[in-house]
Amino acid sequence: MATIAAAPATQRGAAGKPGPTGTSGGHLVRKRRLFWPFLAPALILYVVFLVAPTIVTGVLSFTRWAGAGDTPQFTGFAGYLRMFASDSFRSALVNTLMYVVVGGIGTFLLAFLFTMVLRDMPGGKLVRTILFFPNIVAPVALAMFFSFLFKSDDKGLANFVLGGLGIDPVRFLAPENVTLTVIGALVWASSGFYITILMAAVDRIPPYLYEDAEIAGASAWQKFRAITLPLTWDVVGVAGVLWTINALKIFELVFVLAGPGTYSPPTAAWTLGIYVFDRSFGSQGTPDYGGASACAVVMIALTSVFVVLLRRLMRRDTIQF
Repeated sequence: MATIAAAPATQRGAAGKPGPTGTSGGHLVRKRRLFWPFLAPALILYVVFLVAPTIVTGVLSFTRWAGAGDTPQFTGFAGYLRMFASDSFRSALVNTLMYVVVGGIGTFLLAFLFTMVLRDMPGGKLVRTILFFPNIVAPVALAMFFSFLFKSDDKGLANFVLGGLGIDPVRFLAPENVTLTVIGALVWASSGFYITILMAAVDRIPPYLYEDAEIAGASAWQKFRAITLPLTWDVVGVAGVLWTINALKIFELVFVLAGPGTYSPPTAAWTLGIYVFDRSFGSQGTPDYGGASACAVVMIALTSVFVVLLRRLMRRDTIQF
């Protein structure tokens, strides 16, 4: 029996032109040649401005160094032990975790509430734009606004309103109260950003799903729980990661609100960002860049742990719609 052998895919045609596979292979080779020229500039910048400083910070965290003119002295884990034994660091760590957890819960509860309301609200896109406005204002400007709003005397707007209601003035910016005050300011200022992200995800959901649910008599909460939340779950996870990263490095709001007119806020109001700043540029004594680097390493570790845990907790199968 005669057999017919299939011509190889790379065989040239009668005219000497390459076949389809040969053309595709040449195209892939050309794409590979273009890969590194396009990637190299971004990769170089990433290594120079992110990877290298992170490595240097990790190395300096095991030293005692006062900056230019001083020679770093290797101390091993002594800097970390000294940092964890410090009351100011422990206070900064607790305050920062409160911003991440309590502030995150408040922000996303408010964002979910507005997500339920704005979807069917006339002029919802305009309201969305207004809610986003605080995110385009510099954090220092927001902090100055809140410092005027929460002044402890009757010149502050909040206490002026409370006085009109017959309530004694509240010391919003006292060290023992400033953390809760900053959490409230954070929730107000940040909610618009996450509302915008979540509403962009809601806009992708087919309207007929809500129409069917409405015909079935579903309430707004039932539609949110059965339709909105499952179909935007992946976006909620990304928003949670963004919040965690931003909350762990909070600095300006606390620095201005808790210590206006002074060099640094009271240690009871510190965050990890303020701890790093104080150890790097503290006016009291010699700067301790080793201690600042150790705290920066702890911040990087906390960010990594929170992000990994958050991604694992929110991992679900993607719903196709």
